[in-house]
Amino acid sequence: MTIHPSAIVHPGARIAAGVAIGPYTVVDEHVEIGEGTTVGSHCVITGHTRIGRDNRIYHFVSLGEAPQDKKYAGEPTRLEIGNGNTIRE
Repeated sequence: MTIHPSAIVHPGARIAAGVAIGPYTVVDEHVEIGEGTTVGSHCVITGHTRIGRDNRIYHFVSLGEAPQDKKYAGEPTRLEIGNGNTIRE
């Protein structure tokens, strides 16, 4: 696991072996990141988010925030991302 010194990772986040987290990235408490995933710089990963293994998350990505749907009324949500994905801003 490689976490840049400027990244902020909550102690309750579950980060697997082989994960790389870039500078100025924020990972909140209820986040799980699978083995071999790379997270770029300036990312925000929040909410109840589970990311599988071997994903590539590029710079400036925001994951796990409240949905942008106008019908969203504050009910609990989750984000689950599988394995081997590429996610860009």
